[in-house]
Amino acid sequence: MNKKDFDISIIRPEMRVSDFKRRGQGMSRARLKSIKRGLQTLHTLETMAVNIYKFQITGKSSDLNLQLISAMSNEMTHLQDFQAKLFEYGFRPSKTRLLYWIVGFVFGFLSRWVEKKAVRHYEELLRDIEWDDETRRIIEKDQADEQGHIQRWQSFLK
Repeated sequence: MNKKDFDISIIRPEMRVSDFKRRGQGMSRARLKSIKRGLQTLHTLETMAVNIYKFQITGKSSDLNLQLISAMSNEMTHLQDFQAKLFEYGFRPSKTRLLYWIVGFVFGFLSRWVEKKAVRHYEELLRDIEWDDETRRIIEKDQADEQGHIQRWQSFLK
């Protein structure tokens, strides 16, 4: 499916109990290691992204704040996607994610838009890791969301 086929206006895609399954059986140790590293990276970066948006939101009633709330909620969905995948594979989130929580907090106050870096990172992880089809689809959807965020922020900056 083409990345343009994702509806990025959907902030929280529906999930059903049947969507969850045990993953990784029959995969080589090397493949599982790369999947673990990739999922931990994505989970950690989404932790940072949630906080970047969270700490940019002010009490002001504005269109920008509504967009930031929407983006934060979308990033929270991504965080949940990758946390669920980690557990489906029998992995745990990285212990260093607290550092990225703090980085997200700092970036939220000091920086405005870091989505382009996230999109490039998604592309590398999609290219370099042999994902199962369902996990790849989630990563591609989340990457499409990130690209949508870039377009949204660019329209606000004009």
